[in-house]
Amino acid sequence: MSITDPVTTGLGNRWDDAPAPRDSEEWLDRAQEVADILAVDAVERDRANATPHAEVQLLKDSGLVTLLGPREHGGAGESWETAYKVIRTVARGDGSIGQVLGYHYLWAWAARLVATEEQIAAVEELYTANAFVFGGAVNPRDSDLVIREDGDELVFSGRKSFSTGGRISDLTVLEGVLEGTDTHIFAIVPTAQDGIVFADDWDNLGQRLTESGSVEIRDVRVPWASAAGFVDKVFHPLTYNTLNVPTIQLVFANFYLGIAQGALETASAYTRTTTRAWPYGGDDKQRATDEWYVLEGYGDLASKLWADEALLDSVGAEISDVLHAPREELTARRRGEIAARIAAGKLRIVDDGLEVATRVYELTGARATSNSVGLDIFWRNLRTHSLHDPIAYKKREVGRFVLLGEVPEPTWYT
Repeated sequence: MSITDPVTTGLGNRWDDAPAPRDSEEWLDRAQEVADILAVDAVERDRANATPHAEVQLLKDSGLVTLLGPREHGGAGESWETAYKVIRTVARGDGSIGQVLGYHYLWAWAARLVATEEQIAAVEELYTANAFVFGGAVNPRDSDLVIREDGDELVFSGRKSFSTGGRISDLTVLEGVLEGTDTHIFAIVPTAQDGIVFADDWDNLGQRLTESGSVEIRDVRVPWASAAGFVDKVFHPLTYNTLNVPTIQLVFANFYLGIAQGALETASAYTRTTTRAWPYGGDDKQRATDEWYVLEGYGDLASKLWADEALLDSVGAEISDVLHAPREELTARRRGEIAARIAAGKLRIVDDGLEVATRVYELTGARATSNSVGLDIFWRNLRTHSLHDPIAYKKREVGRFVLLGEVPEPTWYT
């Protein structure tokens, strides 16, 4: 059944009467259920390029939105180690929705990254109790939003080229620079307000259902008291504040892996049922699954993704430990070591994932290029988002770490 079918969506929350998952393994099972639902009509929904309201409601109904939320407010209280695997699993069914969920997790954690304890408690209760979804108007390649003071309020204005989550979000993270200073300020605001105007201009090659178009911020007001991490208008920095970039870079790598895994699973199912053996090889194979080059090809691609998964799981456990540890404990060196390993994981899955999404055509055959099969969605999704920042710079970061022992300096992309 399609999640956009009114008969299906009209059934309401399919997990209403199901017990909540009790541990990480059961949450991964829940994520797989979501992925299976999304996979049924992922290609059709991608082509329609409609705002994914039903898909986001599915994430809410399943409980995945509040996976990292505190248990006392109805969240799962799970770790980032689990969240990364959930993102990957959902992306197998639909890369766009895996990205939406991954970005949501990062922005839901934004308060913990930079805010005061009181602000953290308020934000986490708000989003967890209401199953709110986050978006973020924080594209570093654009000019910063301009913030001006007006008494006890801050007024944000400007434009961002990309704002993943867009109209499907309940809360939006804003970031800008206080006028006349070099002080950056984050704030979390309700998305549904006159001052946040989405252009509805996201029409890209892939990741089409991520609502990643541009946005104008028109005099959005925020109390000074809601400026994340500021006490009496002064911010006290910690190394922990800079974990936002390594954390989301690993989000990227995990939904890339999920997309690549989805490509391999979809292609192998096609090969088992539809691909024909080549009749001119001199050995008269009866089935495509007997073809030596098909077996060799799937073996090669699967082994690469297994290796990528092992690396991403390893570094996922490392950064999860750091993210859940006391914020004051993180050193710049430890932060940099993790960032270098995340860079290594990302560059590997980009190269291997694009190879998988391309070579599956060689293993499925010419008829698999039919639009009705839809294998192109995996390459389009992975190719689109893997251009987020140049992979060559990730290779350089890893090289400097290996050769010189230098760790990446915190920037908006490292």
